[in-house]
Amino acid sequence: MAFGRREQRQAGRHRRLVRLAGYDYSQTGAYFVTVCTQDQASLFGVVTEDGALCRNDAGQMVIAQLEALADRFPGVEIDALVVMPNHVHGIVWICNGKPTPQGKRE
Repeated sequence: MAFGRREQRQAGRHRRLVRLAGYDYSQTGAYFVTVCTQDQASLFGVVTEDGALCRNDAGQMVIAQLEALADRFPGVEIDALVVMPNHVHGIVWICNGKPTPQGKRE
């Protein structure tokens, strides 16, 4: 697996890119995406004593902006989102005119 610039910038960290070398990520399909905050700062909310996430304004904004991606970019749909205090997980569909799980077409 090839290593990119991101790994060079994170000197001292042992994190590898999990992208497949030579794979065209613009192809139709579902992609699992994780976005982390810089320095693992808890910017999106806090976890309560019962284990639930209490999102703050920034966490609400992240959800709203990610859900709006389909309106801004034809051929992109968001299937699932999970916001944690310092990162976001999501499933992003690149549709390119193909049916999506919800049966829509671009």
